[in-house]
Amino acid sequence: MKNKFYITTPIYYPSNKLHIGHAYTTVLNDVYARFRRMQGYETYFLTGADEHGLKIEENAKKANMTPQQFVDKQVEGFKKLWDLLQITNDDFIRTSEKRHHETVQHIFDNMIKRGDVYLGEYEGYYCVHEESFWTATQVGEDKLCPECKRPVQKASEETYFFKTDKYLDRLLNHMEKHPKFLTPISRKNEMINTFIKPGLEDLSVSRTSFTWGIPVKANPKHVTYVWLDALTNYISALGYSSNHEELFQKFWADENSEIIHVVGADITRFHAIYWPMFLMSEGIRLPDRIFVHGLLMMKDSKMSKSRGNVVDPVPLVKRYGVDALRYYLVRETVFGSDGQFTPEQFVERINVDLANDFGNLLHRSVSMINKYYDGIVPQYKGDITPFDKELRELAEQTVKDYEAQLGDLKITEAFISVFKLISATNKYIDNTEPWNLKKNGEDEKLASVMNHLANALYVAAILLQPVLVEAPSKLFDQLGVEEDLRDYKHVYKFGVLGGQKVNKGQPLFPRLNVEDEVEYIKSLMGDN
Repeated sequence: MKNKFYITTPIYYPSNKLHIGHAYTTVLNDVYARFRRMQGYETYFLTGADEHGLKIEENAKKANMTPQQFVDKQVEGFKKLWDLLQITNDDFIRTSEKRHHETVQHIFDNMIKRGDVYLGEYEGYYCVHEESFWTATQVGEDKLCPECKRPVQKASEETYFFKTDKYLDRLLNHMEKHPKFLTPISRKNEMINTFIKPGLEDLSVSRTSFTWGIPVKANPKHVTYVWLDALTNYISALGYSSNHEELFQKFWADENSEIIHVVGADITRFHAIYWPMFLMSEGIRLPDRIFVHGLLMMKDSKMSKSRGNVVDPVPLVKRYGVDALRYYLVRETVFGSDGQFTPEQFVERINVDLANDFGNLLHRSVSMINKYYDGIVPQYKGDITPFDKELRELAEQTVKDYEAQLGDLKITEAFISVFKLISATNKYIDNTEPWNLKKNGEDEKLASVMNHLANALYVAAILLQPVLVEAPSKLFDQLGVEEDLRDYKHVYKFGVLGGQKVNKGQPLFPRLNVEDEVEYIKSLMGDN
C-alpha cells in the first residue's frame, strides 16, 4: 500500500452561498483525510474556490462590485462554513491567486509549444450556468443544456482548441488497465458510452467574450477557459512549475503517494476525460482514483443554488451540533449513489443511531460500572461469559472491515460496520443480564461484562473519530480513558481498558422531539 495520501474536493464556484450538498462532498473528504492521518500516514487535503468565468463577471456587475471583490466576499463565507464543520483541509486554493495563474499560464504555453492546442473558430451553443459548450445535436430542437435543462446561447468566437484525439487512446487504455481509476464503474461506462463513443470533439480551452480569467500569455485577448483553469488547481496548490515544488514532488510526483479526486456526478466528464488528457500533455502522472459521489437530491431533483431548493447547513449545525450533521451526511446516503435529504430522515438518524444506540449505550454502561464497581472499570480477564467471545471477535473484525472499507472509499459501509458493533453491544447487555449476575452473586461474569462493555465502546469511539469530531472525546472522558490510550494504534487489541475511573456526564446526543424538529427544518427549507 502507498504511504502518502493526497485527497481533493472539487473547488466550489462562489456565485452564491454554499449549501448542504457542498458540505456533503467536503465532509466525506474530511472523513477520509482524518482516517488516513489517524492511521499515521502523511496526508494532504485540498479544497478551494473556482473564481473565474462569465457567470462571476455577471454576478459581480449585478452586485456593483468588481469580480475580485465579489469572490473575496463569497470565499469568506466558504471558509467560515468549513471552520464550523471542523474541516481539516491543509490548503485552500483560490484560482484568482498568483500561484495558480502562473501554473495555468505555464501549462497553456506548453500546450501551444507541443502543438496540443490550435487556434480556431467555435460555433455552437454555450450554457452560462454550466459553463459548457454544446453541439446542435446535444442541445436538440429545444436548445436546452443537456446538464441543467436551461436555454443555451448561440456562440461564435475565436478560441484555442485542445486536440482530444491525440490522447484518447491512451486514456481508454489507462481506464482499462486501472479499473479503480474511475469509480463507481457505472460512471466509467457513462463516460465511454455517452461522451467518447459518439465521437469526442476537440475542447475549447479559451474565451474572448469576457475578461475575468487568466490571460493566455501568447495571445492576451484570450482568457483560459474555466475547466482548464479550474482543474489545474490540483497541482498549482502543490507548487507545480514554481520555485517551490516540494509539495508537488512529495504528494504527486512520488509514486508512493496515492492521489484521490472526489467529485460530484455532474462534473465527472471534465475530471475523467479532459483532466487526464491535460496531465498527459504536460507529462505528469494521472491520479490514482477519481471517485464520483452521487448528488444530494431534494424531492427527486438536484439540489442547486440557482433553483433555490437548497438547505443551509449552518442552522442545522447550530441547533443539532456538528457531529449530528457530519454523521447524517456520511450515513444516510451510500457514497457513490444519489441520496435525498428529508427532515424526517435527519431527525430519525440522530434519534435512532446517535441518541438511542450510541449515546444510551454509554449512559447505561457508565451507570452500571458506577453502581456495581464504584466507578472503576474491571480488568480484562479474557472471555468469561458465553457471550464474551462473540462480542470480542466482532470488535476485532469490525476494525478489519472498517479499514478495508474506508481504504476503498466505502465510507458509508465503514460506519455501518461500526454501528453494527454498537448494536451488538446493546444486545450483549440484554443477553448477559448484568442485573441478574449481580443478584446471583456471579461476580466474575459481571466484571467481565462491565469490561467488555467499556472496551466495545472504546473501539467504537476510536473508529468514529473521523466522522464524529466531538463525541468520542466526551466518551473517552466519561470512561476515564487516558490521553495516550486515545491513539488509533491501540484499537487492534481488545481489552485495553481496565482500572479507569468512569465519570458520569451529559448525554452525548439528547433525544429530539420528532414533530417539533421536523417542523423546524421544514421552516428552513421554505417551499422545498
